[in-house]
Amino acid sequence: MGFKKYVVFSVIFIIAIYGYVFSLELGNYKVTVLDISLALPVAVWIIVPLILLFIATIGHIVFYGLLNIFKQRAIDKDHETMINMIKSNLLETNFNKRFKTKGFKNLSNILNQFQLSVKDKTFSSKDEELNNVVAAIQDINAGKHIVDKNLKFSEVSSITNRNLINKVNEQADFAVDVVKKSENYSENVVKAAFEKVLEDKSMTTIKKIYKNIKLDKHLARRLFEKDAANNEFGFTSEEILKIVKDLDYTNEDYMSLAKNYESILQPDQIIALFEKLSSELDEATPAYLHVLFEYEMIDKIRDIIAPTADDEFTAFKALLELKDAGKHYDLESISYK
Repeated sequence: MGFKKYVVFSVIFIIAIYGYVFSLELGNYKVTVLDISLALPVAVWIIVPLILLFIATIGHIVFYGLLNIFKQRAIDKDHETMINMIKSNLLETNFNKRFKTKGFKNLSNILNQFQLSVKDKTFSSKDEELNNVVAAIQDINAGKHIVDKNLKFSEVSSITNRNLINKVNEQADFAVDVVKKSENYSENVVKAAFEKVLEDKSMTTIKKIYKNIKLDKHLARRLFEKDAANNEFGFTSEEILKIVKDLDYTNEDYMSLAKNYESILQPDQIIALFEKLSSELDEATPAYLHVLFEYEMIDKIRDIIAPTADDEFTAFKALLELKDAGKHYDLESISYK
């Protein structure tokens, strides 16, 4: 029964009781309390308890009705706060709002221990802002660069980094700016930017900015491949030497470097380069011998390996003996370790 119906029927019931008792003509009844006397018709004394009960019932209903309204408002507010918490989790930003209800407090404590992710599927909710956040993250994960001032991603979040990498991949000029100001960006963004620069820009541009980042072996290999393909404006031997000195190259790394340049540089250029490398870095000597074998510089090879111990450069010594015996083998079939 609705509240209005309850009030109406209660009033009708009280009036009916009063009318019936009053019709019995029972007269008055006097009540004395502490020398205070009150004489009222019996019908009135009958309905007074009903009226008091009615008032108490209405008060009870109103009190708990208001209590339920406040509880529902708290739940609705916590629901809104929870949606904002989910947005904050997806955006990887700090969330400081508190929950009012016990259930949402417990749920928030659980969610705070997780990092939510977005699936590559259609997402729909009644909250348009949440829909926009999810759609933006899906686009970023798909490789698109998103520009939306309403989306306040954390500057140090993984999704921000992915978005910057997407921008780098879309805009070569921005990639150049990232490399120039590498201290302002995370390492993975800078690496992606340099890869884009290597892909789209000339060696003239690359030589001006490559020192702004800390090269690893992968980036150095890409850089040397770019240099070999554009050798007219490429690195000098001194520049290559400076790069590899900071990379802790192994024998295999120097061998790969030699193979990268041997089909591009003139014989005197690559020989001079690896002669300089091997004179300063022992790990480059096998690569230098490889280059000398490539150009049949046999006397030079003898001069290098002659004073070495028996267990050094054994593969090259064996190859030299085979050549002396008139047998020829492809250099790629010999191990230089």
